[in-house]
Amino acid sequence: MVPPTQYRVLLLGSGGRESAIAYKLSHSPLLKELYIAPGNAGTKAYGINLPLNPTDFAAVADAVDRYGIDLLVCGNEDPLVGGVREYIEAHCKATGRQVGIVGPGSAGAALEGSKDFAKDFMMRHGIPTARHLTVDASTIAEGEAFLESLDAPYVLKADGLAAGKGVLIINDLAEAKSSLRQMLEGMFGEASAKVVIEEFLDGIECSVFVLTDGTGNYRLLPPAKDYKRIGEGDKGLNTGGMGAVCPPPFCTPEFMAKVEERIVKPTLSGLMAEGIDYRGIIFLGLIKVKDEPMVIEYNVRLGDPETEAVLPRVQSDLLDLFAGIAQGDISGKELAIDPRAAVTVVAVSGGYPGSYEKGKEIKGNLSPEKSIVFHAGTSEGVDCPVTSGGRVLAVTSFGDDIYQAVSQSYESLGNISFDGMYYRRDITKDLCLKD
Repeated sequence: MVPPTQYRVLLLGSGGRESAIAYKLSHSPLLKELYIAPGNAGTKAYGINLPLNPTDFAAVADAVDRYGIDLLVCGNEDPLVGGVREYIEAHCKATGRQVGIVGPGSAGAALEGSKDFAKDFMMRHGIPTARHLTVDASTIAEGEAFLESLDAPYVLKADGLAAGKGVLIINDLAEAKSSLRQMLEGMFGEASAKVVIEEFLDGIECSVFVLTDGTGNYRLLPPAKDYKRIGEGDKGLNTGGMGAVCPPPFCTPEFMAKVEERIVKPTLSGLMAEGIDYRGIIFLGLIKVKDEPMVIEYNVRLGDPETEAVLPRVQSDLLDLFAGIAQGDISGKELAIDPRAAVTVVAVSGGYPGSYEKGKEIKGNLSPEKSIVFHAGTSEGVDCPVTSGGRVLAVTSFGDDIYQAVSQSYESLGNISFDGMYYRRDITKDLCLKD
C-alpha cells in the first residue's frame, strides 16, 4: 500500500478518549479530513460527526466508501472484539479499496474480550500476573475450593466485556462464593458465563499504553494512574474513571525498565509466536507490588480517562504514528513527550455510576485558556451542550508537577456547571510525597 500524503480518517467512538484522540489528530499536517462516529458535542470542534453505531459494521463500511477513508481508528473495544478489522478488510478486498486500520483483529482483541484467554496467554509466555482459575456453571465446586485456598480479599472477574463493571472484590469468603454463583447465573449477562477467580494483589496500579506495528517495533506512551472509585479517598462504587495523573511519581525509570523487559517485550513476542497480527494499541493495566510490575489486565485500545492525560503530553504527530501502525512499520517514527505533567479531573452526572438524569445544560467556560476540556457524555442542546452520559467532561491541565496541574484543572472546573455535577476533589492527594 502506497501511503497517501494526507489522510481522511474515521475515528470510531463517542467518549472522552475519542475526544482526546480527535484533538490530537486535528493538529496533524497529514490530516485532510476527520470524521468521528458518532462523536459528541465536543468532537465537532475537531472534525465531522457521523451518526452511526461503531458496531454496525455495514454502516462503517458504507462510511469508509462514502467519505473516501484512508485510515480507520478504533477508539473503543466493542468493534474490535466483534471483528471490525476482518469485516473492513474483507470489504476492501471485495471493492479494491485500500484502508489502513489501527486496531487488532478479533484474535488479538481476545486479550480484552476474554480474561480467560488473556490469563492463559500470560501463563504461556511467562508474563507476571496473579494466580487464577477460570470456572463455569459446571465447575463451581472447583471455584469454591480455589477461593478457600486464597487469602481475602477475593477477586471475581466476568470473562467477557462488561463495560468496566464486571469485577468484584469481596472480603468475606461466604459472600465471595455466593457472588460467584450469582455471576455464573447471569449477574453480568453472557459476560459472566465464565468467571475468572484471581489472587488479590496488594499494591498501587498504573496504566501503560504500547503502540505496536505487529513486527516487534513499539513505542511506549508515558504511564498514567487513574482513579476508579466514585468517592474521595477511593471509597464507593467503581466507575469508568474519575481522573488521571500522567506521570505517576512511583513509575520510576527503574520500574518502567522492568515493565519493558518483563511485560512489553514478552507480550509482543508472544503475539508474534502465536501468529496474531497485532497492529494497534495494547493497554497494560499494571500493579506495582513491592517494586515489581504485574499485569492485572490487557485492553486493546487506549484507556479512559488516562488518554485525556497522556495524549496532551505527546508532542509528536499522532496521525503519523497511527499511519505507521496501520502500515506495519513504526521503526522510524518519532515519539516526543512534553516534560510537563498533566492531570485530568472528570465531572460526572449526579447519581453516577448508578441511575442519573440526562439533558442537563452545561454552562460556563468550556474553552479555558489554561486547560483542555474534553467532552465525554455530551450531546448538542438548543443553546449549549447537554449531558448525555455518566461521565460528562474531562478537564486536563499541565503543570511543572502533578500538583500544579491538578490545581489548574480544579480552577477551570470552578467555571463550569450543570445540575448535579460532581467531581472528586482529592485527585493526586494519595501521591503527595514530593520527590
